[in-house]
Amino acid sequence: MKVCKKIWQEAEALQTELVERRRDLHRHPETGWTEFRTASIVIKELQALGYEVYMGDDALVEEEMMGLPVTEVLEQAMVRAVSEGADADLVEKMRGGKTGVVGVMKFSRPGKIVAFRFDMDCNDVEECDTADHRPLESGFQSLHAKEMHACGHDGHVTIGLGLAKLISEYKEEMAGTIKLIFQPAEEGVRGARAMVAKGIVDDVDYMFGGHIGFKATKSDSLVCLTGGFLATTKLDASFKGESSHAGAAPERGRNALLAAAASCIALHSISRHGQGASRINVGVLQAGTGRNVLPDVGLIKMETRGANTEINEFMVTEARRMIKASADMYNVDVTVSEAGGAPACVADHELGAEIKALAEACGQYGQVVDYMDLGGSEDCSYFMERVQQNGGRAAYLMYGTEIAAGHHNSCFDFDEKCLYKAVAMLTELAIAYTNK
Repeated sequence: MKVCKKIWQEAEALQTELVERRRDLHRHPETGWTEFRTASIVIKELQALGYEVYMGDDALVEEEMMGLPVTEVLEQAMVRAVSEGADADLVEKMRGGKTGVVGVMKFSRPGKIVAFRFDMDCNDVEECDTADHRPLESGFQSLHAKEMHACGHDGHVTIGLGLAKLISEYKEEMAGTIKLIFQPAEEGVRGARAMVAKGIVDDVDYMFGGHIGFKATKSDSLVCLTGGFLATTKLDASFKGESSHAGAAPERGRNALLAAAASCIALHSISRHGQGASRINVGVLQAGTGRNVLPDVGLIKMETRGANTEINEFMVTEARRMIKASADMYNVDVTVSEAGGAPACVADHELGAEIKALAEACGQYGQVVDYMDLGGSEDCSYFMERVQQNGGRAAYLMYGTEIAAGHHNSCFDFDEKCLYKAVAMLTELAIAYTNK
């Protein structure tokens, strides 16, 4: 227990540094696949701490990247990152949005391979400007229009780098190998698949993910295991018809707007599945070019979810059928592309019980919760599923904190005391499970 107490003391001593890091990242948010500045900071910090670092093509498979921004957006993000202090050489190595980073540290004693995953991207959200919003009040609000860390990923990166530091200081307590995975493009569940495809967790024995704030509302609380990860698929459907003058020659046109609108109604009429939770939602509908022009273009952005992969696939198959039928009805062409996705994941309740026992033994949390259901999707499930398929074990934690507003809300903020607590807890897991 002496080591445990010392770890928590050292983590708490890092709190000022952790807060400064989190606030710097909050001021400089970067959306999925554009995390050039954030990744550059991570790379340099890991290298300085003695980690073997993999980035760019060494950290992911380009062909498996989903939902990439257009080249112009990526190029602009690279320029902005360098102007805000990113290392230009590192940014160049991540050209094309290849912003995933993996830090590896091997220890002298044989042991298990343990991996931790941290997501880096922000939301497409305009930060609120109310006087009582703490980031505004304290001067660390987002500098970028319509980009904001509204889901705590600035905190996740901060926790990951704090963990990296403590692990480097506790080498003598470690065995085996530690892998720290900093993942791009979690929002829209787009980023994990490309990193998993690279094989970076194929040899991992224990895989840990986590999140700030969801359902755990006290800053001295920890949820040891999270389940209920819904499988999900994000689809974009682009409709192409033929334009014509709406007054003089409407019969010559093929109406893409009506096809897109009809598909929205049809999609929401899909029967729900009787063997588990199933969801469908159209979140974006864009169509047309002008008031007096028969619309020749239409776009919908939608998602399906399912309690397991099979149920989600049922929803996807039905969605594609409805979209095609709507396009045929209005004699327009349609192209459907996958913009993101994640599998369901089975919670390891035995591992959760082990984490709870360790957390209670350290005695640093006022409330230790066995299990909570997420009821949503998270592409950390790609990492967790792959590890489990290869005979390893995986768990997803929740770091409790009071929040100012809900996740993805423009006034989101969290109690920063959760940062050092998460760093300490993950360090405990690193020591315990590399030595298994």
